[in-house]
Amino acid sequence: MNNIVSFKMKLKPGFKEEYKRRHDLIWPELSALLTNAGISNYSIFLDEETNILFAVQTLSGNNNSQDLSKTEIVKKWWAYMADIMDTNEDNSPVSKPLELVFHMD
Repeated sequence: MNNIVSFKMKLKPGFKEEYKRRHDLIWPELSALLTNAGISNYSIFLDEETNILFAVQTLSGNNNSQDLSKTEIVKKWWAYMADIMDTNEDNSPVSKPLELVFHMD
């Protein structure tokens, strides 16, 4: 069974190009970890007026990227991204789940 999950995060002002550059060069081991955890169709959109990042991912089973927070590679990625995003004390992005109110196949 596949589920669609979405959440929002916040980019610091002026870091759109750097955020995109870092994700264009996503580490192969991080990409493999996400794929092996059943995460696919992972997209992140930016609202340039508010610097809100909107993320959507398809999950197989009961997995999601937030469940990977204990892995060293995810912790390393968070530290790498912490200077350009709003983060929690552990460098994880401040993330708010979004409720699905409409879906059309």
